Amino acid sequence: MRVTSVTISAPDPRALAAFYRGLLGWRLTAEEPPRPGNPPEDGWAQLRPPPGETGPTLNFEYERDHVPPVWPSRPGQQQTQAHLDIAVSDLETTTAWALRAGATLADHQPQEGVRVFLDPAGHPFCLFLDT
Repeated sequence: MRVTSVTISAPDPRALAAFYRGLLGWRLTAEEPPRPGNPPEDGWAQLRPPPGETGPTLNFEYERDHVPPVWPSRPGQQQTQAHLDIAVSDLETTTAWALRAGATLADHQPQEGVRVFLDPAGHPFCLFLDT
């Protein structure tokens, strides 16, 4: 067995795919418009690493009732189900890049050498030094 993809639910999956495409520099390999009778934010999108790079495919699917998770988790609040860990060689430069791309730096930063961000749909993701 091998994991080939990660699927992320979002209130606007095509917009979230565009965010991660800009952040990571990955290729948009598939995109579907809203299904008949659904809101304009409905749809689906897929990103893949550039040729020569490895990593799972990222799929983004519509979630009508999306509730952003709370970071860090709190009792009675929507909890994070999963998050992306992204290795970087320069944390300071990549932090600035992520902010320019539209990420929000989380208020709680649990450790040195790691930066926790929230994507535009509120999902946390981490940048960490690839040592």
